[in-house]
Amino acid sequence: MTNKINGTLYVGVTADLVRRAWEHREGVVEGFSHSYRLKSLVYFEQHDSISAAVQREKTIKGWPRRWKVELIEQSNPRWDELYDEIAG
Repeated sequence: MTNKINGTLYVGVTADLVRRAWEHREGVVEGFSHSYRLKSLVYFEQHDSISAAVQREKTIKGWPRRWKVELIEQSNPRWDELYDEIAG
């Protein structure tokens, strides 16, 4: 999640991406993402297990910012909002 191109980044894990992205968009959950108005889903990955997803989250959180930006831009170079893609 982000607030703008090259803005603040939030990395998280959820079992329900559509619901969680909606919560970010609507600002219904207090915390880091709410404080920084991180409402735009610009990158996501799907994993076969929650443990794999948690491990990947920890790995990405440990990366330098540049690596995270490069990861986003490999699949979404314009930082387009992806919510409509996942919400169907």
